[in-house]
Amino acid sequence: MRALGIDIGGSGIKGAPVDLERGELIEERFRIPTPVPAVPEAVAEVVGRIAGHFSWIGPVGVTFPGVVLDGITMTAANLDSGWIGTDARGLFSAATGRPVAVLNDADAAGLAEVAAGAAKGEAGVVLMLTFGTGIGSALFIDGRLVPNTELGHLELGGKEAEKRASDHAREHHDLSWKEWAERVEDYLRHVEMLFSPSLIIIGGGVSKKSEKFLPLVRVRTRVVPAALLNSAGIVGAAMAAAAL
Repeated sequence: MRALGIDIGGSGIKGAPVDLERGELIEERFRIPTPVPAVPEAVAEVVGRIAGHFSWIGPVGVTFPGVVLDGITMTAANLDSGWIGTDARGLFSAATGRPVAVLNDADAAGLAEVAAGAAKGEAGVVLMLTFGTGIGSALFIDGRLVPNTELGHLELGGKEAEKRASDHAREHHDLSWKEWAERVEDYLRHVEMLFSPSLIIIGGGVSKKSEKFLPLVRVRTRVVPAALLNSAGIVGAAMAAAAL
């Protein structure tokens, strides 16, 4: 079975058809920069263009970097505030002409890792963290998702954690990998104290460079990069679409 997954990020919107049995992209992903400002209508137009690029006629899954309740986007920390209270599911369905599932971006990435990646078969508490424009989170208990945790907004050192430890913060402050790893370690120790996970998975674009920072991070919990790397959000979105 196949479905189309589209992953909305703070800097780019990317999508690809996914083989759901293998949890793999079956065509090269197509990426368009996130519009500035990232207002709902402009983002929806890009989502429609991505679906059109693949001439897609089946269900579509779309991730969103914020809280999503029953297709309504409730927060938008790294996109335009006009998203708050928007019927994203209806908006994207109109843009693509297809039935659409909408879910939190980190939740989507976590679902993919649980089904076909680093957390497959993992019992207990598993925490997926995506480091990009912000920090997304997905919390699982024995494989079941606790949605919309948004742990990137926890306070760390007097600031929101994602303002200090996101990949965007690393680039913005021109931090070395060692300097950034120290901030990541502080953050992981904080969430470790709160949730006592048995496994932490690091996703987002920076997961492709995990060898540069993960060996420098010392925490009690086992920490691994996402097996699906930065494609996890697309795969998880497609999995949500298949449930329609």
